[in-house]
Amino acid sequence: MAPSDEPTASARQADAVAAALAQAHRSEWAFVLSATVRVAGDLDVAEECAQEAYVSALQAWTRDGVPERPGAWLTTVARNQALDRLRRDATLRRKLPLLVEPAVDPHDPADLDRPDAAVPDDRLRLVFTCCHPTLAPEARVALTLRLVCGVPTPDVARAFLVSEPTMAARITRAKKKISEARIPYRVPGRAELPERLDSVLTAVHLLFSTGHTAGEGDALVREELCDRALHLARTLAALLPEQAETRGLLGLLLLTDARRATRTDEQGRLLLLADQDRTRWDQRAILEGLTVTAGALASGPPGRFTLQAAIAGVHAMAPSLEQTDWPRVVHLYDRLLAVWNTPVVALNRAAAVAFADGPAAALPLLDELATDPRLADYPYLPATRAEVLRRLGDAAGAAQSYRRAMELTANAAERAFLEQRLAEVGCWSRRCDEDG
Repeated sequence: MAPSDEPTASARQADAVAAALAQAHRSEWAFVLSATVRVAGDLDVAEECAQEAYVSALQAWTRDGVPERPGAWLTTVARNQALDRLRRDATLRRKLPLLVEPAVDPHDPADLDRPDAAVPDDRLRLVFTCCHPTLAPEARVALTLRLVCGVPTPDVARAFLVSEPTMAARITRAKKKISEARIPYRVPGRAELPERLDSVLTAVHLLFSTGHTAGEGDALVREELCDRALHLARTLAALLPEQAETRGLLGLLLLTDARRATRTDEQGRLLLLADQDRTRWDQRAILEGLTVTAGALASGPPGRFTLQAAIAGVHAMAPSLEQTDWPRVVHLYDRLLAVWNTPVVALNRAAAVAFADGPAAALPLLDELATDPRLADYPYLPATRAEVLRRLGDAAGAAQSYRRAMELTANAAERAFLEQRLAEVGCWSRRCDEDG
């Protein structure tokens, strides 16, 4: 009798546990780590305890089944492990008083309940902690994305336009500095929030961007990251309503996320802005986003998040791609470059110029950006260039740029789109390879 191809009950159980653990890591990691660091008072220890909880879950859930509330199970195990470590450390300090420097308790329970420590969300507390002013700004954001938000190091590196080893070293240095400087996990007082706010807003924005277009994998969107970023943005806007940029960030995320359901077709294939069904955009989110953005714009000279929200608002109000107020978009990008001069902003401006003034006007801007080493491995530069050359009728040049973009793209939905574009310009054949 031939062996059955049907999976055994134990194999199905193992698959179910693996799937539950993967989902729990995506959706619960930030909660588990935030709750654990409140007990441990040390970021490294909390991270280790959280990781150990997930390892323990593999055996326990296989034996006992997946619990009804996986996040609560993981949090309890991680916190208990942190408490055990604290007890062992206390015992060591009592037995070896001359060998161990007396420790200052970094986790003062009274500090957590101070009336001026008005950060109501555990994850947001940890975000503000990771964005401590003694850390370099980029290190603050990278550490937040990696530890608090569970974003993989390659995705964090991609967000900062640096290599994965460079980003891994940056995160390690930041964690080491927190430990060496004894930066405590505590709720910042309201007076301390503004100096950390820009880094916090940047971290939340990059978290959303990582979910909005996943760096790798089959799906274009990682919805749990988008939802998490939206929740944090709402909390920040409620916590600091007097800060216009908190409202600007919320407006930006709402207006961008309103298109979520239309960014791919039923087969998961990428749809450009021109091909999206605008009647399916979330009108409630657009209305809220426009209202929040208008309030931020009325509060004084706009910052980078408010200006990005204004750009998203122009797109949200346009009946079609052709009827978009492209000159206004270019103007807003000019203002954005004045306060946030980055190569990615300049690339987005060049793409807008291609619609406002024609593709030929954008080509020299793209040529100049191609000399910027920070964009050397950025897939959207050759992808944008390919679209411009395609519109200019340069099939061979477009094909070359599409190929380069495909080399740099790890997301399956984006790769499939680029492959389709490459086929459309008729360059699958060897003849076009030689012409290119």
